[in-house]
Formats: sequence, structure tokens, C-alpha cells
Amino acid sequence: MAALAWLLIPLLAAVAAGLWGSWANRTRRTRGDGPELDGYARFREAMEKQSSGARGA
Repeated sequence: MAALAWLLIPLLAAVAAGLWGSWANRTRRTRGDGPELDGYARFREAMEKQSSGARGA
């Protein structure tokens, strides 16, 4: 009976890990890449303005 308990512990741990994994990866509302890409575009514009201003000086 003790051997059965020792085999049952990893089985229960695997089931618990599977349940936790499915809960952790549940579908969530995603933002997408829009805000990040907008920020990158603003950064590029600012760097281009700065570099063109330095050349003209």
C-alpha cells in the first residue's frame, strides 16, 4: 500500500501541474503591438530630427 501512495504522489503532482498550466495560459485580452510600434515610430522620428539638426550645424 505504501508503494501505491508513492506512485500516486507524482501522478497527483502532474495533474496539478497540468491544471495550473492550463489556467496560467488561459486566453486573455491582448493589446497587440500597436502602442509599442507607435512609440518606436516616435523614437525614430526624434532621432532623425536630432541627427539632421546636428549635421546642419
